[in-house]
Amino acid sequence: MSWSRVGFSSALLLFFFVVQEAAISKINFPIAGFSLYLCVVLGLMALEDRFGAISFGFIAGIVLDFSPSSDSPFGKWALILTIIGYLFSRNRESIGDFTERPMAFILLVTAGATISLTIFLITGLILGENNGSVLNNLKTIFGNGTWTLLFSSILLPIIVKLRSLTLSSRERI
Repeated sequence: MSWSRVGFSSALLLFFFVVQEAAISKINFPIAGFSLYLCVVLGLMALEDRFGAISFGFIAGIVLDFSPSSDSPFGKWALILTIIGYLFSRNRESIGDFTERPMAFILLVTAGATISLTIFLITGLILGENNGSVLNNLKTIFGNGTWTLLFSSILLPIIVKLRSLTLSSRERI
């Protein structure tokens, strides 16, 4: 992953973070909310190699830790998304190319969103945070997973196109 792609991808993550905080978080979705930012981050991480996925996870987690609506300890999202990036990079070879199997891509991003929220809740319990009732948390995880499954089929082809614009000729091989 080149330094120019790191800069472009960081700017892309900041753009989607602003859209998430300014618009998407204000929409009252049935069941639970949708995280556009998390969907974009997981889509980008799924397309990268090991170093890129872990780097995206860390950078995206730091951005989420600076969120004004986040009341979790600083570094919690960075840790969680770095773990998810590592898991994505370890299992990417077994899944194959996402351009040939787009449904696997959508299911991987949906599973990643669900797993990351579950890890967020578990680490909150370990750290002694008050996360609310179990039923409400399960409803939030299920709702976010459902909305991610529905919207990722529209969003992920756009992410693939944006990423392909940033690839150098060496990385395309």
